[in-house]
Amino acid sequence: MSLNRSEKEAVISEVTSLAAKAQTLVMAEYRGITVADMTKLRNTARGAGVTLSVLKNTLARRAVAGSSFESVADQMTGPLIYGFSEDAVAAAKVVADFAKTNDKLVIRGGAYGGKALDVNGVKQLASIPSKEVLLAQLLGLMQSPISRTARVLAAVAEKKGGAAEAAAA
Repeated sequence: MSLNRSEKEAVISEVTSLAAKAQTLVMAEYRGITVADMTKLRNTARGAGVTLSVLKNTLARRAVAGSSFESVADQMTGPLIYGFSEDAVAAAKVVADFAKTNDKLVIRGGAYGGKALDVNGVKQLASIPSKEVLLAQLLGLMQSPISRTARVLAAVAEKKGGAAEAAAA
């Protein structure tokens, strides 16, 4: 089914707005994936805040022109699914995790921070913990010295309290 000019312009403007808000773009070849698997991937992506789109490559190239994802416009060939995410690692995580269980989904590349990523770059980006996990780890590191100090002070107070009771008896 062919799109008319106004429909193409609407697709380009929608993808341009996605690209303007997104930090990460991941591209993967989806040749041979069943509809059920693709639906499962889309549901997982939606839950993680990732927008997955199957686009005509010429429209995708026009949409990312002038954005931080322009560096990967030359890689936009073949049947690709495009994953945009505002979270730096969400798109890479969703696509890489799905590719582990489904060999039909082949990661082709992506972009983050204006730099093109190859397959290994996308996989490395996917291995970074999410923002929430990193914040929890940071909070744990910050709490650790304080909690140790509190335990030491409690032990000292208990020891002094035990010595005072022994002297009173």
